[in-house]
Amino acid sequence: MADETTPERDYSLFGDDHIATYRETNGEVGHIWNGAPCLILTTTRKNGEIREVPLIYGRHGDDILIVPSKGGAPDAPYWYKDLVRTPEVTVQIKDEVFPAVARTASHREKAPLWAIMTEIWPDYDEYQSKTVREIPVVILERI
Repeated sequence: MADETTPERDYSLFGDDHIATYRETNGEVGHIWNGAPCLILTTTRKNGEIREVPLIYGRHGDDILIVPSKGGAPDAPYWYKDLVRTPEVTVQIKDEVFPAVARTASHREKAPLWAIMTEIWPDYDEYQSKTVREIPVVILERI
């Protein structure tokens, strides 16, 4: 149960349902999820299979920022491993779909980008405290 300072989270739109609803409504439903903006990221698996995932995002200039936190799990999420291997991705934000190239922010770049993302989703700091893995910030640069 949430305390008085933490709003109750709504997980009724999650995973494949989130993706389907987002696509069907061009993001009218699903772009804002629990107060945070979400996009749909499409990556390519090692075997060539296409994977889609809804993710919270932020902006830094023209770049899109995402965080492969996996809730502070010791291992990075599959989609991050996919984009490290194959950095060409597709991004949907609301009704706009575009190709992008993903890269992990350098150590020097990370601090201000992390601050942008924790402003949007403060739980990222908690996730980082739960793991020894350094949770990166990924920059999506539009092609």
